[in-house]
Amino acid sequence: MKKNNTADFSYHLTKFFTEYLPVQRNLSPNTIASYRDTFRLLLIFYDTEKNIKPNLLNLDMVDRKNMEDFLLWLKEKRNCGSSTCNQRLGALKSFFSYLQFALPDKALECQKALAIKPMKQSEPELKYLTIEGIKVLLEQPDISTKYGRRDLALLSLMYDTGARVQEIADIRVSHIRFSAPTTIRLTGKGSKTRVVPILSRTEDILKQYIKEFRIAEQGNETYLFQNRGGQQLSRYGIGYILTKYTDMAREIHPDLIPEKLSPHCIRHSKAMHLLQANVNLVYIRDLLGHTSVTTTEIYARADTALKREALEKANPLKDSPSMPQWKDDEGLMDWLRNLI
Repeated sequence: MKKNNTADFSYHLTKFFTEYLPVQRNLSPNTIASYRDTFRLLLIFYDTEKNIKPNLLNLDMVDRKNMEDFLLWLKEKRNCGSSTCNQRLGALKSFFSYLQFALPDKALECQKALAIKPMKQSEPELKYLTIEGIKVLLEQPDISTKYGRRDLALLSLMYDTGARVQEIADIRVSHIRFSAPTTIRLTGKGSKTRVVPILSRTEDILKQYIKEFRIAEQGNETYLFQNRGGQQLSRYGIGYILTKYTDMAREIHPDLIPEKLSPHCIRHSKAMHLLQANVNLVYIRDLLGHTSVTTTEIYARADTALKREALEKANPLKDSPSMPQWKDDEGLMDWLRNLI
């Protein structure tokens, strides 16, 4: 990495974002935006903690020691959790992977940075709603109002498809096929697409919503869900809508609605309900758009734990007296001694 060259970092960072990520890695705009946030934080770190302005930063300063200091700063100064720190580390490692090919004579320094181990983190709790909880949630939108009917269409489709929140936000009119069987095309991580069937009840709700809001009249490339200004409903907007109705549902049935229910919990709910209905994991994998069934197995593990807990509660022997210790049984001890 060139000495006293303050342009090398900015040059390679630009190449990283304009060529390597979108072209060679073919990453989605959302992933690239997440990587961009990581490097924005990295520049703040160098400015506030190392007193190095962005225009003076060069590649010699971007080494393993400073990367470890950056991760520690995220955890201690910005109170980031281990999963967030590991996500930032993934973006940094992608940059060093690019650098070792762009600058092969500096492969050793890159390998040192790539060897940084992720922070240990406990397996997150898998939050999801029961079928009764989903029913309560879907009862909350006021269907006597126009936007209440829009919100019902949104929540119904989220649950029916088990889609990620960004996948829902990105749906356009052309992605829906209403001829039997009704399906919707979703684009997930890595720009991978999958076709998901829609149940008849959700189909009816969607048709009514599209007709009432005249969505199809705006063209096939119109976003399916729009805000009050006619713009694409963002993932944050979808999160706001979900929070609104989960808060309402929690007031009615606090035992059915957990705290801090995110859009991803609706996806978890769909997967768990399919698993509990004995749907094959391979089908659930395809529905959710997982690249491997190993990822889908988290639902099987969670369901097994719940079944074990239920069996423990129903165990008629749980309060039975414990078996006597063989060491305290003098008759058994005498018998064992006589065997010799």
